[in-house]
Amino acid sequence: MNAMAPPPAKAPLLSVRGLTVTFRRGGRAFKAVEDVDFDVEPGETLGLVGESGSGKTTIGRALLRLLPRGGGDVGGSIVYDGQDLLALGEGALRAKRGELQMIFQDPVSSFNPRRQVQDIVGEGLEIRGVPKAERRRLVEAALADVGFKLASVEGRRPHQFSGGQCQRIAIARALAVGPRLIVCDEPVASLDVSVQAQVLNLLQDIRETRRLALIFISHDLAVVRNVSDRVAVLYMGRIVEIGPGDALYARPAHPYTRMLLEAVPVPDPAFRPVPAVRAASEMPSRLTPPSGCRFRTRCPRAQSVCAAEEPKLAPGPRGQEVACHFPHDEPAPGLAAHQETAP
Repeated sequence: MNAMAPPPAKAPLLSVRGLTVTFRRGGRAFKAVEDVDFDVEPGETLGLVGESGSGKTTIGRALLRLLPRGGGDVGGSIVYDGQDLLALGEGALRAKRGELQMIFQDPVSSFNPRRQVQDIVGEGLEIRGVPKAERRRLVEAALADVGFKLASVEGRRPHQFSGGQCQRIAIARALAVGPRLIVCDEPVASLDVSVQAQVLNLLQDIRETRRLALIFISHDLAVVRNVSDRVAVLYMGRIVEIGPGDALYARPAHPYTRMLLEAVPVPDPAFRPVPAVRAASEMPSRLTPPSGCRFRTRCPRAQSVCAAEEPKLAPGPRGQEVACHFPHDEPAPGLAAHQETAP
């Protein structure tokens, strides 16, 4: 008897291949994002980290086709639930909008200050033509998920709430339309540390109860570690390392990842890390990127091959994928090493 064939592998919820975003300024073109590949499974959180200008927010906006018209040429493919979003017309894209939502870094600036909160949360439902009674029920449920009673917000406007409360309202607005994937663009960067923890715990609870997939964008590696199943590290528009969060933080293979980890403060006055990577502070110009490896001008491990040949993502020493000719295979410096060796 022939052995039964294994069931076919289930397709990811989101599959991005060759994503490239090109901007044009003063007759010159530069690629803010170049040849980016990743998948997101249902219920998974993928963290995107990197310095300012690395392309994190551009990727998030490109995924949801939120780049302003004429504000960036998007190439590659963004396949969501079997459909390439870049190939959809306006009508078909609008039908998918409810499943793909975004939480912005500054929630107050994303609100209409003249509208009442219950109308802000229900705006997407109104646009989709949901009847008023059903709309009220869904708004009430979304607010309840983020810790508000509908009666406590009715008649009030955004300026009457704190920053943390506004971020919870922004999450409720995203939840109201029943999404399957939410892009979180620096959702806690403007909040106090104590409020950050509340919002992060809220996102974790909602992800588990609603089986949501999240793309979590942040420059804060400590925050990303706490919320992400996998992490992708971006440098000058390219992914230089991607893999399971625990493996990437314990033994990062790319020198840039290690540099970022060294910059994370360790909450222990007795801990004295020995810097493993010393790099120049400034990122090169995006208009004239270095040849070969883009990180080579800041990398202490760079050799002649790094200038001649651009490294591609390949399996690293600990399971993650890394784009480096000379990847590391020793424990991480800074916060990760401290947590790994702490009793």
